[in-house]
Amino acid sequence: MVKLEKSGIEAWYMKDEVEDQRAENRCDPNEPVGVEELSALGVDSWKLSGTEDDKELEQIRKDQDYNYNDVITCSPEKLPNYEAKLKTFFEEHIHADPEVRYVLEGSGYFDVRDKQDRWIRIDCKEGHLITLPAGIFHRFTLDSSNYIKAMRLFQGEPVWTPINRGEGAEEHDARKLYEKAYQPSKKAKIDAGGDDKPVANGHAPEVAAEA
Repeated sequence: MVKLEKSGIEAWYMKDEVEDQRAENRCDPNEPVGVEELSALGVDSWKLSGTEDDKELEQIRKDQDYNYNDVITCSPEKLPNYEAKLKTFFEEHIHADPEVRYVLEGSGYFDVRDKQDRWIRIDCKEGHLITLPAGIFHRFTLDSSNYIKAMRLFQGEPVWTPINRGEGAEEHDARKLYEKAYQPSKKAKIDAGGDDKPVANGHAPEVAAEA
């Protein structure tokens, strides 16, 4: 099985102001994000062939008990109300279960929050299999190509309902479990009555820098 550092996936910190969600939106200078940082957030990835019958995919599905899958295509031609849907995908949210996507064609971006509440953009291209843990704040958008075909994988019956930030996500059990697993110092600060609110530019207050 190919490990993340060999997957060819690229990630970087995003600039604070986003005018076009489909642009790369890199900082200037660029701030790349490596395998250790992604792994510390619970994000994993593999580079497969991009075919539905990939042998490594079969083994991963068996190992992780991904018994459900379907294939979706997002493009202006295939997705009704494309622009409106794209804005919905880009709203910050969590899921109660892991989110697993295998890119068969095209490309898109998953954005995830780091421990200081900064956005990291992950560039997903053909052959990338990416897993986001339950409870992580994230969002999705296509890039300027406006086309992606991807397989969705799930354990058990699929539940795609997003829980948006500011609408109950912070108190959801999945978020609490995520913080316990990946942000223990942040949880301790919250329990002690510390301030956990991000500032307007998306960065956490300096007092939270150790989280």
